[in-house]
Amino acid sequence: MGLRRVVVTGLGTINPLGNSVGEYFSNLDNGISGARLIKTFDTSLFKTRFACTVEDFDPSRYGIERRELRRIDRFAQFAMVAADQAVKDSGLDLSRLDLDRTGVILGSGIGGIQSLTEEIMGYSAGGNIPRFSPFLITKMISDMAPGLISIKYGFAGPNYTTTSACASSSHAMGDALNLIRLGKADVILTGGAEAPISEPSIGGFDSSKALSTNNEQYRTASRPFDATRDGFVMGEGSAVLVFEELEHALKRGARVYAEVAGAGTSADAYHITAPHPEGEGAMKVMRLALEDASLSPGDVDYINVHGTSTPLGDVAELRAVKRLFGEHAYKLNISSTKSMHGHLLGAAGAVEALACIHAVRDSIVPPTINFQFEDPDIDYRLNLTLNKSQRREIRVALNNTFGFGGHNSCLVFKAFSEAK
Repeated sequence: MGLRRVVVTGLGTINPLGNSVGEYFSNLDNGISGARLIKTFDTSLFKTRFACTVEDFDPSRYGIERRELRRIDRFAQFAMVAADQAVKDSGLDLSRLDLDRTGVILGSGIGGIQSLTEEIMGYSAGGNIPRFSPFLITKMISDMAPGLISIKYGFAGPNYTTTSACASSSHAMGDALNLIRLGKADVILTGGAEAPISEPSIGGFDSSKALSTNNEQYRTASRPFDATRDGFVMGEGSAVLVFEELEHALKRGARVYAEVAGAGTSADAYHITAPHPEGEGAMKVMRLALEDASLSPGDVDYINVHGTSTPLGDVAELRAVKRLFGEHAYKLNISSTKSMHGHLLGAAGAVEALACIHAVRDSIVPPTINFQFEDPDIDYRLNLTLNKSQRREIRVALNNTFGFGGHNSCLVFKAFSEAK
């Protein structure tokens, strides 16, 4: 008996480009920037004073009671709202679902860092009496998002969080794929959530020189592949996808967005923050993902690259693409949607998975915006989908995500056909 096939039957998101999947896709297509000045704390002492933020977010609209909000960190609120959208979008009938075979696996790089920051700053300002909130631990730990979702819906199957820096949600989706393939579950809500925009996050990444400090041009500061790029722009939000075993989905007449064809993982084994200069791990993880999907490099039409707008990372990833794909690299579309929604850290892969599914389902490649100046280290014969979305049929899309520590993940989404 072979591996079971897995498809995507539900989508949900809250991110800097929209509070729904439709709004997100529309702003992707139109090349809208989600960068804004940070308003939640005083940034005057920081090198970076902007981020890609979620606007007009009211979790009480999605069934989270206001009295419960003080017990749930912002990252978990994002996850719960995205999950609510995905469940509704999937058309799952919970009364007929085997809850023991329905799980939740999400990724988050730093979990409830906003709650931890608030509590420590409050303690520091309040003297020596340790008056911490009784909800601090459950707000802080990154596994709480899938826990809360499982409690809300009664999903009693596999339930945990993966943490691998910016590859977290992609590793979560890879785990979900394999658990369903192996018959351990029929349905898994998967993706990621992150709410990192806080003093320690901005200050820490600033000190490591990873963030853009282009405060004068913050709307266009995320500029992958541009010679003037100076670091990534932090983002926040969540995306949740419903992964479902194919026969289970067909039996209930579900709408299928795309097939999850394969996943790969690798490590650079090189440096805690810098990528391998020749993209060794990136090349390997794409190759492994394609092998897992029983596809060849020539089958790929689009790559949503990690493309964080850092001087080293963008160059190394494109070198990896050229090494693996050879001449076919010049027939691909490549884009970095981080130019629009920013870098959502542990949730990046999930938000970008939605962009890949949009490309496959709707035959449109989202652009890499904010490009102006050529970098002599980048080959612009590659179709980097600069500044404007492009229409073309996309049968197979890759989703690359890489994390500090050298963690690499790649997912393969393809157009769905009942034929194997």
